[in-house]
Amino acid sequence: MEHNLKLYNSVTREKEAFKPMQDGHVGMYVCGPTVYYDVHLGNCRTFVSFDVIYRYLQYIGYRVRYVRNITDVGHLLDDGEDRMLKGARLEQLEPMEVAQKYTVGFHEMMRIFNALPPSIEPRATGHIPEQIEMVQDILKNGYGYEANGSVYFDTLKFIEKTGIYGGLSGRNVEELVAESRDNLKNQSEKRHPADFAIWMKASPEHIMRWRSPWSEGFPGWHLECSAMSTKYLGPEFDIHGGGNDLKFPHHENEIAQNYGSCQCKGARYWMHTNMLLLNGKKMSKSDGNTISPPELFVGDSEHVSKGYSPMVVRFFMLQTHYRSTLDLTDEALQAAEKGFRRLMDADKTLQSLQPDAAASPGPLDAELNSLMDGVYEEMDDDFNTPKTLARIFELVSRINSLKGGQLPISEVSADTLARLKQVFHDFVYVVFGLLDEDATEGNDGTLDGLMQLIIDIRADARGRKDWGTSDKIRDALKSLRLQLKDGKEGTSWGRE
Repeated sequence: MEHNLKLYNSVTREKEAFKPMQDGHVGMYVCGPTVYYDVHLGNCRTFVSFDVIYRYLQYIGYRVRYVRNITDVGHLLDDGEDRMLKGARLEQLEPMEVAQKYTVGFHEMMRIFNALPPSIEPRATGHIPEQIEMVQDILKNGYGYEANGSVYFDTLKFIEKTGIYGGLSGRNVEELVAESRDNLKNQSEKRHPADFAIWMKASPEHIMRWRSPWSEGFPGWHLECSAMSTKYLGPEFDIHGGGNDLKFPHHENEIAQNYGSCQCKGARYWMHTNMLLLNGKKMSKSDGNTISPPELFVGDSEHVSKGYSPMVVRFFMLQTHYRSTLDLTDEALQAAEKGFRRLMDADKTLQSLQPDAAASPGPLDAELNSLMDGVYEEMDDDFNTPKTLARIFELVSRINSLKGGQLPISEVSADTLARLKQVFHDFVYVVFGLLDEDATEGNDGTLDGLMQLIIDIRADARGRKDWGTSDKIRDALKSLRLQLKDGKEGTSWGRE
């Protein structure tokens, strides 16, 4: 069928018809994790959202090059300390050990959530020459300046010459000055507080450093995404995505860098996911209002009454549009669990239905086809997963009524029933990326990976003599009819 895909462009602040630069092909860049700590649930929400977008674009026939970076050069914290170095210091590891450890953990979490891997996953440390070259281009075009071995982007000059800075975030110059997040100790080097570093001279104690024409140092945080997106997708490409928190300064500065180096804005469409709340409030470690993915899966948190499987959590995320805030509560997760089970049961019911050889298609046949058309129409409207799910659950009601005899199967043609089975399967498993966790076939080891994660968490708790957490994990698994077995070879698991 023909698709009229529209997506919301954060730059224009309106939905636009999607027209890729090259027919049949899509270039998409999404800002990946900074691997100095375990990926948090808000990150997972963003990556699951773009996984569904990636899946749907492929499903409707596009060939997608999906690039998602790994930030293994630590950009600065608000207190001026390097993130990677802080992680290395806390764990007494080399920075690259920290990066590798948390990259592996990130990949495992994405597999547990059944997110497809990107086409290309470049690391910032593997693209230092490209970043140095971009800094040189920015300097050559007059949009940067050197100060004591560091190089800064001249924001005011860029605003005066182009007038485009602030277009994505909607900030004015005064706000940009007030909210500049660059290293405060270097403010005296900068001509203006809104200028940002594109190359930073390393202090003597800084471990991660590379030679450049200006100093031994490291690239600015914003620079890596500009360099890697254009390397793999070209100076202009279709979609750039990330969380709302990256609009400013990260994405705003990316646009400036791209334009400052080659007079092109990079992405044509900018897409942003909204934040994940916990019990109506922003997640905060200092306030105790936080929960990690493993804690959510196991139920080891005061914020939930039990553990929820990764597919229930993924389904829960799909119930809210990616541009809306998502409020995680125990009650909402319980409702999502029921909805997920209803969806899985409906698929089993649907696959068991057989066409009536003497079928005489009537209004029901037309109604089913109209509902199926609506499934595509909702997804074509800025990847509206909650409305798409609503259409699918209308089909669930019809499926259950067909099975129970309340609706006559004789009024559904064999072609329509076959289409219904295909569309239902495709959206639940291919587009939404859900897995039937009761089935072993096609599970791709996701349940095994989740159970190994839980076993590791339990072993850590036991090693710390935290028997309360260990018992809570055991009891949570028992309620799911899963059993841990401790032996000489380690801990294994099985179904009761």
